[in-house]
Amino acid sequence: MSLKFDFNNMFNSSVGEHGVSQEDINEILPDAQKAAGHLKKIISNPKARVKLNLEWAKLPEQDKDSISRIQKLGREISGKYENVVFLGIGGSYLGLKAAQDALCLPYYNEFKTLRKKSPRVYFEGNNLDPDTLKTLLKNINPRKTFVIVISKSGETTETKAGLMIVEAWLKAGAGARYGRQILAITDPESGSLHKRAVAEQQKDSLSFRSLPLLKGVGGRFSEFNMGLLHLAITGIDISELFGGAKEISARCSQEDILKNPAYMYALLHVILYRKKAKSLAILMPFSQGLKSTADWYVQLLAESIGKKYHRGITVSADGIENWSNDRDSIFAKGRTPISAAGTNDLHSIQQNNVEGENNKVVTFIRVEKFKTDLKIPGKNDLLSGKSFSQLMQLAQEATEWALVRESRPNCTIIIPEVNAFNWGALLFFFEMATAFEGELQNVNAFDQPGVEGYKNYMYYKLGKPGIPQVIAEAIKNNPLVKNPKLIL
Repeated sequence: MSLKFDFNNMFNSSVGEHGVSQEDINEILPDAQKAAGHLKKIISNPKARVKLNLEWAKLPEQDKDSISRIQKLGREISGKYENVVFLGIGGSYLGLKAAQDALCLPYYNEFKTLRKKSPRVYFEGNNLDPDTLKTLLKNINPRKTFVIVISKSGETTETKAGLMIVEAWLKAGAGARYGRQILAITDPESGSLHKRAVAEQQKDSLSFRSLPLLKGVGGRFSEFNMGLLHLAITGIDISELFGGAKEISARCSQEDILKNPAYMYALLHVILYRKKAKSLAILMPFSQGLKSTADWYVQLLAESIGKKYHRGITVSADGIENWSNDRDSIFAKGRTPISAAGTNDLHSIQQNNVEGENNKVVTFIRVEKFKTDLKIPGKNDLLSGKSFSQLMQLAQEATEWALVRESRPNCTIIIPEVNAFNWGALLFFFEMATAFEGELQNVNAFDQPGVEGYKNYMYYKLGKPGIPQVIAEAIKNNPLVKNPKLIL
């Protein structure tokens, strides 16, 4: 068994009035059973999965030939180049960064012996700070660098701007065939990046090669799709990753919700959110390598559950559901995720966790065995003879105890060790829990309309053609107003 979910400290038997009661469970269980049945029905229907963006649930079952082709391409890139630059934002950045930090050794880029002949990997196209990209390009060799751009449409400002800069840099430094050093992971049928890849491949079949972003897979749920080439380049065993995801998928498919770890995770958090006003969700792995996984989870939960409207459901003639925002039913809620790390943040955020407002639930990730260990020398100190892993686990236990003493609900996800199998299980666990939370709250967990606001404003100010009139008018008629007296 790859993963265990310990939820002892979520109940009133541990944290008093701030915890979940058996009555709370009994009250929500009928709705939870309906939600589980609804989710199962959608996932079992291929057309519904794609239409409603739940195809991610089947990504661990991808055919072996497709995976073999990706692994072969990864080995080709890895064997030829010293550097690989990934351009992407959101899940196209956070998922890859989480995988690299969890599954590659610390300081992977700094030491050649740790990479085992794999290239250095850098992430850009995820912000508009000029300093990071300019510094990177100034210090790596364009002739020894491969670039992978990940974007469904090709129009996301941060990634598009990054590609334009990097492409000009490659063209100047690598010569006329620089396009052979660019690969696009994008929509296989439409979008500006897809069109560009097709046009370049018609001129040179090795230029601007591409891999597909699969239909029905949103960015924050797409690590098992768009992240596979990154894993292949860094030498991670994709079959092991999928093995862990399949194992937790089987456990999270059982109909008894009270024995389903992902569904219980969502169920308990929803109860504490609704009944006990626990609006902050702190994910604190006691593993430095899993901090970026906590950052990935922030996007997963925030974009999936933080919604203005409840979900409206209609059914087409073919029996497939259509989801829309029910503008007559305002939700305007959603737990706020916060990423932290033990033991680093025990000297910062933990003060507020223990003594601040009791509006939080802390989820720990506990690792039972680390890749390496250090034993502290000496004989006359209380730390002498102790290992770092022992101290890390003791610190997690102590943090848990301190929260319980102050009636602060918390839970723990336990994994045997951080490897591809267990990390695959961990991601799929969170994805299933988030999908189920969306069902319990009756929101569309697979869109992100709130993200479009800043994009539309930027496109309008940049003069992009084709902006819908209603959006253009809204921006034009509602300008930002700044009172100079309120700027000190």
